[in-house]
Amino acid sequence: MTKTAIITGATSGIGKACAERFAKEGYNVIITGRRENRLSEMKEQLESDFGIQVLPMCFDVQKREAVERAIGAIPDKWQKIDVLVNNAGLALGLNPIHEGQFDDWDTMIDTNIKGLLYMSNLVSKLMIKNGHGHIIHIGSIAGREAYPNGNVYCATKHAVDGLTKAMRIDLMKHNIRVTQIAPGAVETEFSEVRFKGDTTRAEKVYEGYQPLTGKDIADAVYYASSLPEHVNINDLLIMPMAQANATTFNRNR
Repeated sequence: MTKTAIITGATSGIGKACAERFAKEGYNVIITGRRENRLSEMKEQLESDFGIQVLPMCFDVQKREAVERAIGAIPDKWQKIDVLVNNAGLALGLNPIHEGQFDDWDTMIDTNIKGLLYMSNLVSKLMIKNGHGHIIHIGSIAGREAYPNGNVYCATKHAVDGLTKAMRIDLMKHNIRVTQIAPGAVETEFSEVRFKGDTTRAEKVYEGYQPLTGKDIADAVYYASSLPEHVNINDLLIMPMAQANATTFNRNR
């Protein structure tokens, strides 16, 4: 039987790479995001390239009512979801705590924590009904360490780490695996979003070394999902070879 994966934040970066990897492996995929045009383009591309079915769903995980509407409207034939990849997340700003912007904080908290919770709650209900499932959170090295001016973003990713552990306990009896994949530096739109469109500043984040790619993380996500059901990758921290921790890089390569 064909399996189904749902991936949040699927229109770029890690999320897009995950959608492509699961489609390549023969999964039907539900792709979610805020950019409807990109979702439509991905549906056409994935169905053409891999011969699978794609269900695009345009909504913002920050908005509880929108998430409830979207998940509640999933057609019956799509409700046997095998894998949820909670990828949607972002950083905004890089300021010391006393210079932080409240709106930025709200957006990070609402996306990185509350959005993950909304999706996990609603999709896990379907998985419990189906008797199995796998929830994979995209965490971060920022969930293991704090770094200068990363305060609220680091706090949200620490929350993801804690929720991963707690959800694993809650859902284990329902035959649902819970995994965290925590990357270091990945060259995506992440820094451009953090710096609010300042591409020059964003590009400097990745200068002088080879960062990870979305595909690198998608490979790890798929690997975790492909193991026998009695095996679970609880937690996986993935770094570029040139990154030792959150702030130490070899930029001479």
